[in-house]
Amino acid sequence: MSKIILGTICGLAFGVIDVLIMIPLKYENSRKRNEAMSAAFIERFMIGFLIPNVDLGIHPVLTGLLLGAGLSLPSAIITRAYAPIIGIGIVGSVIIGFIVKAVL
Repeated sequence: MSKIILGTICGLAFGVIDVLIMIPLKYENSRKRNEAMSAAFIERFMIGFLIPNVDLGIHPVLTGLLLGAGLSLPSAIITRAYAPIIGIGIVGSVIIGFIVKAVL
């Protein structure tokens, strides 16, 4: 399987899972809900897409850890919801790193 295809699959899966996690949350209005879910999907898709396609010369799990934490940090700072955003980013990214190691 190519890195692009694996990245697309991982990105779509991570994005959908993150949006599903957000469904029970309460929002001020439907516009903010849609914005938050769209932003979360795009962020998680890009994390999932980048991990298989970035070669830092280290184990893919460490690549996932670095990308997951680093790319989740701006959203966590803006929303002040550090633990859930960074936590889900790290857990999902490490899982994707293991998938990359197993598949590629």
